[in-house]
Amino acid sequence: MSEKNVILIGFMGVGKGTVARAIVPASDYFAIDTDDLIESIENKKVKKIFEDSGEPYFRVLEKKCALWCEKSLKNTIISTGGGFYKQENIKDIGTIVYLQSGFDRIIEALKAAPNSKKKFKKRPLLNDLKEAKELYLQRVKEYENVADITVNVEDWDIDRIVKEILERVK
Repeated sequence: MSEKNVILIGFMGVGKGTVARAIVPASDYFAIDTDDLIESIENKKVKKIFEDSGEPYFRVLEKKCALWCEKSLKNTIISTGGGFYKQENIKDIGTIVYLQSGFDRIIEALKAAPNSKKKFKKRPLLNDLKEAKELYLQRVKEYENVADITVNVEDWDIDRIVKEILERVK
């Protein structure tokens, strides 16, 4: 059994939560999502936190979550919000896996999802796709710089993605 955590980073909508949930039955890992933890702390959805208190407050909650993850988690796949990679202690939490995909492919996949409207609604930073693409372009290099491992997920063969991650984090 691994004691090491695996942190999935990447742009919003790339599939971090989906990949985390797919890894669990194929491994001895548990899975959590940082946005879910933050929603539990605040007893509100991320979108409502952004509306009521703004992005800076949300980032404070992410920091609180990151500190908790570092001291409390072992053997866990952690799917993160798109900006979580900026946490100062991220390298202390575990191995960082960047799920890489092009912006247009992410948006295409979100639009094709059966619950597409819900997926867009819960991501307030996707309200303006032009601004979202600028944010994506800014973050790509940052994701690459912080990642220990990069896995291209554009072709969305979930079994291959899970296998590659599990082989590379050993």
